[in-house]
Amino acid sequence: MTFNPYITPILLLVASNAFMTYAWYGHLKGDPKPLWIAVLVSWGVAFFEYWLAVPANRIGHQVYSAAELKTMQEVITLAVFAGFSVLYLGEKLTVNHLVGFGFIGLGAFFIFKGPLH
Repeated sequence: MTFNPYITPILLLVASNAFMTYAWYGHLKGDPKPLWIAVLVSWGVAFFEYWLAVPANRIGHQVYSAAELKTMQEVITLAVFAGFSVLYLGEKLTVNHLVGFGFIGLGAFFIFKGPLH
């Protein structure tokens, strides 16, 4: 099976981050379960996250550096988390969040821009 090394990692990282965001934060909604149950369920969800993240990095490393892959993962994590926190947890994003995310986006720009001269 042939994967597009430019697009496939991004799609896999979006999916993996959806799993991991749910694993880390999904238990915050609803009636609290005992911590040991939350941890075991989170581990189970994270298992599937790894099945997406590891191939994303393996495929993506054909065309992206490790730093670029990590930067993509962090930006995707923030985007997925922002949507999750608003849509699932019912939290609001503030201007402070957007400014902070903007600074992280600016950092990502410099990672992908290449060496400054």
